[in-house]
Amino acid sequence: MKPLSTELQDAETLRELGSASVQIVHDLKNQLNGLKLYATFLRKRMEKSERPADELETIAKLIAGLERAAGDMTLLVRYGRPLELRPRPGTDLSRLLSEAAEGRSVEADEGPFDGDFDHDALKEALKNITQGGRAAAAPAGADGATGIRLRRAREGTDAAAAVIEWHGFTQAGEDIFRGFAGGEGLRLALASKIIRAHGGVVEQDGDVLRARLPLQTDVE
Repeated sequence: MKPLSTELQDAETLRELGSASVQIVHDLKNQLNGLKLYATFLRKRMEKSERPADELETIAKLIAGLERAAGDMTLLVRYGRPLELRPRPGTDLSRLLSEAAEGRSVEADEGPFDGDFDHDALKEALKNITQGGRAAAAPAGADGATGIRLRRAREGTDAAAAVIEWHGFTQAGEDIFRGFAGGEGLRLALASKIIRAHGGVVEQDGDVLRARLPLQTDVE
């Protein structure tokens, strides 16, 4: 048997390290949840004993910080583990996108936009991109005016695809889908993973965030 090359050894080491890291993060998340329970218990005891307002405010901030950290760790664990999609043929992407936009207007071309999609997973991904793009497009203290556009496109000679664009993105620097900057970055990275698991791609192109997803080949 031939020995593994250095590249393969490094790749295997990285896979093992990634698996171990996911488990460690999972355990840390459980510990944080336990600390949150203790902190909540202390807060209730302090409220009954009429403690000073600054002490109650401090314990409330502690609980909020633990909740954020546990939430970010949950996202990281989900990102590090294989996705279990349940796609259903004939899922209407335009309706799904409207649900994910949460009241924001979507400019859509004439459909259909049916595909083999996991409704809940893909809705989560599109919602995360919408919220991430809106936050990046908004100046301090203002609501972002990110426009959303859905259109049909052709892949090669015969395969149909849907293209979703979020306009108004203003954040400069590294790719928003690979930045892993806090909870928002983790949600965008997870959104990218979900879309790629559907056979799609995401990209950042100037002031536009773009997702491309395959549609049913028998729909015209």
